[in-house]
Amino acid sequence: MVYGGDYNPDQWLDRPDILKEDDRLMKLASINSVTLNVFAWKALEPEEGVYDFGWLDETMDRMAEQGIKVILATPSGARPAWMDKNHPEVLRMSADRVRNLHGERHNHCYTSPYYRRKVREMDQILARRYKDHPALGLWHISNEYGGECHCPLCQEAFRDWLREKYHNDINELNHEWWTGFWSKRFSRFDEIESPAPQGEHAIHGLYLDWMRFVTHQTKDFMNQEIQAVKEITPDISVTTNYMSGFDGLNYWELSEKLDVISWDSYPAWHHSRISDVEMGARVGFYHDMFRSMKQKPFLLMESTPSLVNWQPSNKVKRPGMNILSSVQAVAHGSDSVQYFQWRKGRGAAEKFHGAVLDHEGSEHTRVFKECAELGKILKSCKEIQGTMVHAEAAVLYDYENRWAIQNLNGLSSDRREYERTCMEWYEALWRHSIAADVIDMTQPLDKYRLVAAPMLYMLRADIAGRIKAFVENGGTLVTGYVTGYVNENDLCFLGGFPGDGLKDVVGVWEEEIDSLYEDERNSITWLDGSLSKPSYPVKDYCAVVHALENTAVLADYDHDFYQGMPAVTKHPYGKGQVYYIAARTETDFLTEFFGRIAEEISLETNAGLVKELPEGIHIAKREGDGETYYFFLNFASEEKKIVFYEPQQFTDLIDGELFCKTELSLKPFGVKILKK
Repeated sequence: MVYGGDYNPDQWLDRPDILKEDDRLMKLASINSVTLNVFAWKALEPEEGVYDFGWLDETMDRMAEQGIKVILATPSGARPAWMDKNHPEVLRMSADRVRNLHGERHNHCYTSPYYRRKVREMDQILARRYKDHPALGLWHISNEYGGECHCPLCQEAFRDWLREKYHNDINELNHEWWTGFWSKRFSRFDEIESPAPQGEHAIHGLYLDWMRFVTHQTKDFMNQEIQAVKEITPDISVTTNYMSGFDGLNYWELSEKLDVISWDSYPAWHHSRISDVEMGARVGFYHDMFRSMKQKPFLLMESTPSLVNWQPSNKVKRPGMNILSSVQAVAHGSDSVQYFQWRKGRGAAEKFHGAVLDHEGSEHTRVFKECAELGKILKSCKEIQGTMVHAEAAVLYDYENRWAIQNLNGLSSDRREYERTCMEWYEALWRHSIAADVIDMTQPLDKYRLVAAPMLYMLRADIAGRIKAFVENGGTLVTGYVTGYVNENDLCFLGGFPGDGLKDVVGVWEEEIDSLYEDERNSITWLDGSLSKPSYPVKDYCAVVHALENTAVLADYDHDFYQGMPAVTKHPYGKGQVYYIAARTETDFLTEFFGRIAEEISLETNAGLVKELPEGIHIAKREGDGETYYFFLNFASEEKKIVFYEPQQFTDLIDGELFCKTELSLKPFGVKILKK
């Protein structure tokens, strides 16, 4: 298991005593990996064409002596000031067409020929210098790619991208963007500009294609970096770190050339409005999405052992939470736990961001002791590396669908919440400890038995045909309101929603949708009385739907003019079935509803070990080489007891002892890792 974090020795070159102390303390914390060089361009090239690799040579040698592997970053995420002064075309231009000044990070134009040449040059210097170094373990390509540039170079590149997509036919573009509305037809591609606050921002097809282009251009820039190092070090894997919640890029598109997916996890634990249980589900959503991108283990590239410095309230992790949240990552498929950062800096923007080592500088802090304890746990679990999470369920979450929903004029402008809705549907599975992948519309469905697809507003990538085949061949689909409204260019389907042939598969016709006011509620009644409550509240959206032939109505509305009309339906199709939820429900209904479906189709819950899960407990498992590893995680702030179906015999990986009991107690934020 990779254990370490971002290390910035270039900030301490005047303090050799501190660098020496780092060696001692890394060993004490069981650190076996460091990420170097993420924002070190200025330290490597203080003036254009003048290089200084002495400090990096010394650090690489020092890490090798300590038996520590280096995740070596390419420094393209932040440029030195001399570059921006001498070559201002590398600076981004914002959507209002104002050129940025030097500063911040990720302030570069991905199209700039000069910047691309300089990045390739720097990447290849690094690759040639360290290709045979024993410390080199992995390439970290740039850092948290993001942002967009609207400069003239990018405008022309965008037009070229449009020419290729629309076969150099401006009439085809006009049709797909529906530019006849408001007299917006274009006569030539060179009339088109990217969306701008003082210009065009109401053509939804333009917005979608611009976001796709930004992903394309970022991917092209990143792939150039990958090619630069792979030409020299073909056997060294490459990764880059993704961000949770970030919607500026389609990460699925970006991932093609990456060997390993990694991401940065910074949830706000112990929040006054979100319980740690709910937060645990949200973090699990991201773990499972990034694992699903390659269908193999991922890396937790950044986390904090205690707090961050950029939240409205920077809450420290309570004792036990760093270990719990880190082991959660491993449980969902991570082969690493890594921090930003190893040692707190003395100044600048992130001097109060959490780190393994505080400004106090010793091993005697609470945070360091807990990090050292986690290091020992990960050492004891090294055999888990490379094992997999096997999921029979999936939640469909699609970046392009998110872009389309965010940009549409309709529904409730402040409560569209596509990502949160996907998380709530995922949470219903997570609360039953049902292993789930999180996939986008381009991924195969046939490996799953259950697919949950909330708010599938846009249908792209032949998803309608693949959904039809999935259900026809015996799969269970759960979908609902706002499904199948538009094609990939945001053109509405004709003939009723869901469109593109899905209406007959789903078994309902959605005639209209009622957006409720923020404080307004309706409710639905489960008709056969088999759920725990007679009725359940609904909020935000109530779709008015008609059940088609052979569609069973499971619940109906309690109020308004659509009282008594279908709210939840079930429709058989081929060998499978489709459930349709017409309104936005609360988590308690979703949890009970998905639990009922899991029981009906014999989907494994609670890792197959216990009948009832206490509130706050999640069980996950990884499998490989004939072994199964169970992770018992307590997200509650009080002790919880788990009772097994029958006496179990495990090996406790943390303490190495045999575990033969009928029950298991977990302290607040406690973890247990057992092998069978």
